[in-house]
Amino acid sequence: MRKVAGILTLVLLAGALPARAMEALAPTAMEETHVFTVEVLQVTDIEPFQEAMTGFLTGLKNNGIVPGKNLRLNRVKIDFDVEKGGFWSRIGVLMRIREEATRIAAAKPDLVLTIGTPATRYARGILEDAGIPLVFTAVADPKEAGCVSLVDGGEGVTGATLHTDMGDTVKLVQQIFPQVRRIGMVHTDDENGVANVNAATSSAGQLGIAVSSKLVGKSDSIVPSLKQLYGQGGVQMFAVPLDTYYGLRKYEPATDLGDFGVENQVPVVTLALMRLPGAVLYVGADFGYVGALSGNQAARILQRHVKPDVMPILKQEEPTVLIDPRRLAALNVALPSAIMARTSVGRDGFWQIGAAK
Repeated sequence: MRKVAGILTLVLLAGALPARAMEALAPTAMEETHVFTVEVLQVTDIEPFQEAMTGFLTGLKNNGIVPGKNLRLNRVKIDFDVEKGGFWSRIGVLMRIREEATRIAAAKPDLVLTIGTPATRYARGILEDAGIPLVFTAVADPKEAGCVSLVDGGEGVTGATLHTDMGDTVKLVQQIFPQVRRIGMVHTDDENGVANVNAATSSAGQLGIAVSSKLVGKSDSIVPSLKQLYGQGGVQMFAVPLDTYYGLRKYEPATDLGDFGVENQVPVVTLALMRLPGAVLYVGADFGYVGALSGNQAARILQRHVKPDVMPILKQEEPTVLIDPRRLAALNVALPSAIMARTSVGRDGFWQIGAAK
């Protein structure tokens, strides 16, 4: 009887409390904020991928999703020992990706971000079966990642691509270096690299320019291939594809290529916005900008529950074009007046033609 009376007293007291006091006893809106869980999966750890990740987080932050506040992030980087031949075999990478994708599927995060083509291509099936939305970034050709087209990611998938019109890029190269008739490209079995070389070969061929390419292993030195392409193959320029190879071992392949170009007075252009001392021309999509596009897509999926299927794959509409005026002068090359008129001075003393919008 005393217990009943006590309960009734508490109820009456509660009813007598002011509204503000009752609100103070209730959970706050912040305490009820949903914390989103996002898993990140990538193969290899290179600087451009970090730029894409930073851009992704910026895209989320612009939409009010911030790590430590309402975002729980888990990032896995599938690495390999470049000194051990064979570790980069496709079957080995595929197995590692599938293992992580299976773990992620069991964890049931709100969303998965894949960085690069291999992680996207080999994880998407498992995540689709688990009903987990997937957003990708830093993919050169979405079709190489299992997408239906350049704009359709397929069931449960969307993202932002680094894809640019290779035809326009080759035309620009031809305008600046009209004497070049053969371009050399060194690449690995990296899906992005293979796609870039194939696209460059096709586009250059339509303009009367031949592309000679050499396939190397991830642990191979680039120098023997450069000597062969230049000395025996007669290439007049080297072009760097979107290949993780160039970012390995503290950019050793990229540095060696740049040095080779300087020593032999051979122009080097890069089809990726990555660090390459010695390059005269940089043409491509900005990893950070494309990562931010992916972050915006992820925010819509997390906050509004938009299905990835209805969201088109995004891209940087106008590629960023940078020119190193010092290398241009060292090669004794002058820009055509039509290009010079569109040129402005960018950061680090580089000239810039066009930029991310």
